[in-house]
Amino acid sequence: MAEAALDAVRRELREFPAAARELSVPLAVPHLDEPPSPLHFYRDWVCPNRPCIIRNALQHWPALRKWSLPYLRATVGSTEVSVAVTPDGYADAVRGDRFVMPAERRLPLSHVLDVLEGRARHPGVLYVQKQCSNLPTELPQLLPDVEPHVPWASEALGKMPDAVNFWLGEAAAVTSLHKDHYENLYCVVSGEKRFLLHPPSDRPFIPYELYTQATYQLTEEGSFKMVDEEAMEKVPWIPLDPLAPDLARYPSYCQAQALRCTVRAGEMLYLPALWFHHVQQSHGCIAVNFWYDMEYDLKYSYFQLLDSLTKVSGLN
Repeated sequence: MAEAALDAVRRELREFPAAARELSVPLAVPHLDEPPSPLHFYRDWVCPNRPCIIRNALQHWPALRKWSLPYLRATVGSTEVSVAVTPDGYADAVRGDRFVMPAERRLPLSHVLDVLEGRARHPGVLYVQKQCSNLPTELPQLLPDVEPHVPWASEALGKMPDAVNFWLGEAAAVTSLHKDHYENLYCVVSGEKRFLLHPPSDRPFIPYELYTQATYQLTEEGSFKMVDEEAMEKVPWIPLDPLAPDLARYPSYCQAQALRCTVRAGEMLYLPALWFHHVQQSHGCIAVNFWYDMEYDLKYSYFQLLDSLTKVSGLN
C-alpha cells in the first residue's frame, strides 16, 4: 500500500513540470525593446517568475561606451582584485566525488588583462567572479560608469540590491548548473553570455547529490590539487552537465526542457529567483549584475515543497 502511494507521488511529480510549462513557461526567452515600468515588470515578469531579455536598458551607462580591456587597464589596471583560478574553468562545481571551489588569488587586474590578451600566461583559467558586491568593494573607480541600482526594478521590488557584482573572464570559464535565491538582473557590457535555463518546476528531473567540500590549491609549480575542507557539512549540488548530460546515470533529465538564450552587449537578462542556470561567455566578456533578495513568499514555499517531495520520493 505504501509503495503504491509512493509510486503515485512519483507519477504526479513527473507530470507536474509539463503542466507547469504549459501554463507559465515560455517556449523561448522573450525580448523587450525597452525597460518595463515598475508595475509592468512586477506584474508581467516577477510575479509569474518568467525571464526576459531587456534591450535599451543600459544605453545611458557610460560603461557601454567606455569599458574595454584597454580602458580597464588604464583606469583600474593597478588595482588588486580577487580572481577565481581553476584547472578547467569550472568553479563551484562537482569534480569526481567532490564539490570543488576555486583557488582564490589576489592579482592586479592588469595581469588578468595580460592573460586575456595573450601577453602573459597563468596556470589554469582565470575568472573575476568574486560576487559579494565586488564592484563597489574592489573596483569603486568604475562606479561612475554604471548605475548603483536599476531604478524601475528597485521600485517594483521595493528594495535596493543586496549585491552589485563585476564579471570578467576567459571563454573557458563556465558556471555550472545551479539556482540562486535572488532576483537577478544580469547586464552584459561587452561580449556576450550564453545561458541555459530551467524553470523551478523542472526540479523533479534535475539531480542533486551530497558532496564533500574541497578547494583547489595552486602549487608553486603551477599545478592544482584538491584539498578537503575539514569539519564542513556535505553540500547538495547538481552533478549533471547540461551540455553533455549522462542520461544513462540521470535518465529523468531527458524530460526536462531547457531554454537557451544569448545576452549581448547592451542587453539585460532578468533571471528570476530559483531558476536553474548554466552560463558560458565569450572571451573577455565584461558584465555587471544586480542581486535583489527574493521574497520568501508562497512561490518559495511551493518550490520547497516540490524540492522536498522530489527528495523523499527518491525520484532523483
